[in-house]
Amino acid sequence: QVQLVESGGGLVQPGESLRLSCAASGIFFRSYDMGWYRQAPGEQRELVASISSGSTTNYPASVKGRFTISRDNAKNTVYLQMNSLRPEDTAVYYCTAQRGSTDYWGQGTQVTVSS
Repeated sequence: QVQLVESGGGLVQPGESLRLSCAASGIFFRSYDMGWYRQAPGEQRELVASISSGSTTNYPASVKGRFTISRDNAKNTVYLQMNSLRPEDTAVYYCTAQRGSTDYWGQGTQVTVSS
């Protein structure tokens, strides 16, 4: 059974940082491309960071320079370090694992940025 379990979300003030974690089980983790998506109320889900099985990373312009994705294959875990958070970063953040046409999603963790 495949499980992706996100943690680390919460309520922070603008300018603060959070680190999200996603622990994977039931997959050969190191062979999967991993990603983080987010979805704000009334908005479409959007990619915020990805890291390939070879550790190549990709970010959209909206988070580049503020967010960093990393992976620890020994721990089957992917991380998202989020710095300089803004109110517009408020969303539910989802972890994904993709390989070929197969993808898995976590349940999501809420991130709220508000003063």
